[in-house]
This record gives sequence, C-alpha cells and structure tokens, in this order.
Amino acid sequence: MQKTKSTEHPRIVYLHEIERYIGKHIIKVLVGIRRSGKSVLIRQLITHIHKKLKIAPEAILYIDKEDLSFDFLKNYNDLNKYVVEKNPSYLMIDEVQEIEGWEKAIASFHKKNIDVYITGSNAKMLSSDLATYISGRYVTIPTYTLSFKEFIEFHGKNDIAPSVAFNKFLKLGGFPLLSQFSGDNQACYTLIKDIFETIVLKDIVARHNIRRVTLLYNIIHYAADNIGNTFSAHKISTYLKSQKIKIDVETVQDYLGYLTAAFALHKISRYDVQGKRHLEISEKYYLGDLGLRHALIGYKPENINQFLENIVCLELLRRGYKVSIGKVGEREIDFIAAKEDKKLYIQVCYLLANQDIFAREFGVLHEVKDQHPKLVLSMDDESYGTSFDGVQRENIISWLLD
Repeated sequence: MQKTKSTEHPRIVYLHEIERYIGKHIIKVLVGIRRSGKSVLIRQLITHIHKKLKIAPEAILYIDKEDLSFDFLKNYNDLNKYVVEKNPSYLMIDEVQEIEGWEKAIASFHKKNIDVYITGSNAKMLSSDLATYISGRYVTIPTYTLSFKEFIEFHGKNDIAPSVAFNKFLKLGGFPLLSQFSGDNQACYTLIKDIFETIVLKDIVARHNIRRVTLLYNIIHYAADNIGNTFSAHKISTYLKSQKIKIDVETVQDYLGYLTAAFALHKISRYDVQGKRHLEISEKYYLGDLGLRHALIGYKPENINQFLENIVCLELLRRGYKVSIGKVGEREIDFIAAKEDKKLYIQVCYLLANQDIFAREFGVLHEVKDQHPKLVLSMDDESYGTSFDGVQRENIISWLLD
C-alpha cells in the first residue's frame, strides 16, 4: 500500500456510515462535489481498516487518479492488470471516472471478492455506468463539504462564540481546503474559483463535449443569484434571450442537469402537500457549497435569507433526508424533509422582526394538519419563545450544532 497522509480532523459521521459496509460483498461508492474531502476520507478509511481490523498494509491498495504516479492507468485493461498483480484484499480508487471503462474492471474485482471502495465527482456517470455492470451490488454514500460543526473544528474556532464562527462560515462555506487560509478571505475565494473551474472543465465540459462554455457560466451565475427562488429552464432561457443570448429550453435543461450531476447544484423539487404529489415544474436549486456563490458573484449581506436556506438545505441532505419544497395552496413551505417514516416541515428566515413576518412563517405551517414536527429556524435569540401553537422555533446556529 502506498504511504498516505493523515489528518487530525476525521470525518466521523462518514466513517461511521462506511463502517457498516466494511467487509460486506458490496461496492462502496463515495460521491460528492470536488474537494469535498473524499480523498482525505479514503485515507482515513485506510488507516481505520489497518488499525482497527488489524489488516496488513500490503493487503490494501490505494489508487489516486489525481496523482501522476498512476497516470499509466488509462483504461480498464491497465487497471485490471495492475490490481491483479498487486492482489489486494481491499481496493480504494480515488476519482475512478478518470479511467476509461473503469466499470468493467470494478465488476471483475467484485467477482474476485475484493472489497472495493471508489470515489467520483459525477453522480450520473457513476450511477449509469455502475448500473450497467453491477446493478444492485453497490451502495452510494454522498459526501458533502463541511457542516458548520465540522467547520468549527477544521478552522480552529472552538474557542470563540458560535455566532462569530457562523459569520465566518456564511462568508466562506465548507470546502475543507480553506481551513489552511481561513484568515484570508481573498485567498479562499481564489481557491473556490479554481475548484469551480475544475468542476466545469473536467466534470462537465470535457465529459459532455460542450462548446458553448460561456453559456454554461451564464446559467450557473443565474442559478447562484437565484438560490431559494423557484425558476425553470424556460425562465432562464427567456432571461438570457433578454440579454441577447440565444438558447433553447432543452439546452438549458441539459446544462442544469450537468451541473447537478457534478454536485455544483442540488435540484429540489416541489411537493403539493394537499395533493400529495411531486410537481414537475419550477424547481429550486441550491449550490453544492455556499462559498461558490460568493466566489462567483460576491458576498452580498442583503441576501442573508438565501444564504441561510442554502445552509439548511445542505444540512438536511447531510443528515440523510430527502428534501422537497412544500406547496400548500398558493403558499410555500421552505423545506419538507423526509427519511424513512419521519417527516419534518421547516421554515427558514433571518429574523422574526415583526408580526407580519411572524404570521407568514408560522401561518403556512399551521395550514399543514398532520402530526409531523414543524419548525421555524431563524437567527433570533433562541430564548425568545420555544413554540407557537405546536410549531417549534429554534436558533439556526443551535440547530446546526445539534
């Protein structure tokens, strides 16, 4: 096994999730936006398997396709030959999509009872290619950028007030790499822009042979400026045409799909609470990390409500919920979070500054008559009331740290 780097900040939640599958005859697939920490997580997993399970280092083979040492692995034949020669019990491949036809080799390793772990940065590619060869024999483990709780640990903010740390989190987002530069916002935004360029060029443009790259940037800028707002491909097309940019609705839909598959965006569909059905128009999109927005269009404090919604959406996804936007008549619930038999209705706002805002945020939840929990999250001091007519209220920072 190649020598790996260690980190003092283990991603405990993910390690616990992966641990239940170690040694099971199923391929483990870690997916997520580039630089979300998948590589570090794989190295932590190697250390965990070696120390806790007493597995000899030579029984674990680690291949990092972003390391030029493995540039010779061009296709599945190269990969198969190399792995067969090493004869590992455990195989870890980072950014497996860089190997042409990789899924054929992975299917072969699975039959040889090698315990396989792979990471990738394109959800559609992994799911479609895996389904062709090993349908039903793999588990997908989504990985996200740092939660606020992890951000505090990575950035060394344990000794300051949570509200101060949260202000930093609002401005930087959660890419783990930024912890090395947390005192320099400009350097952080430069790094985020570089991450975004890599996502665009490697995961989207190269894979889909996109020629109108500027158009792709226009769409991501529009989405970044409209997080928390419902919009459609038709609305984007109309807007771009008003800017003298000709594009058809189908192309916009394709580009949004590419951005979603690369985890730059998360598409959240709308759910009719009364009709009990998902709606197929006017979805919302949230960024794979809030830092992307600031790096692309600048930090605008007046958009704090959008920032908070994006943060809550990502946190719900981290916690394993399937997330929808709720529609109740002509009114909207920010998030409906569902997991197994659990359901949670959530409203998000910056401050409950007056009675009108209070009535708006609580009123729509009162229209939902089922017994599932209902919650209003805001930046108000949590001591200002704990519930109102069955609807809980909580300070968003406390909720994130719970």
